[in-house]
Amino acid sequence: MKTITRADVVETIYEEVGLSRKDSSDILDMIIDEIVKDLSDGNDVKLSSFGTFSLRDKKQRIGRNPKTGVEAVITPRRVISFKPSQTVRKIINA
Repeated sequence: MKTITRADVVETIYEEVGLSRKDSSDILDMIIDEIVKDLSDGNDVKLSSFGTFSLRDKKQRIGRNPKTGVEAVITPRRVISFKPSQTVRKIINA
């Protein structure tokens, strides 16, 4: 299994679009910054034909250390969830 890194995405933009590596990196940074900004403002982010990033609030709960069995309180927090689009699901399941 291969992990796609930020550098891989920048290289693909560089090769496919023909921009410089710096411009490709700047474009990727702008896209990521916009997604993070909207999520931090409490908005969902929908990328058509790709999927939706959304925020969920998790309640406080009791967890258990699997190694020692000691119970601990897990504090409430916000998490990001991703739901792929139908297009992505069809490609993955084909």
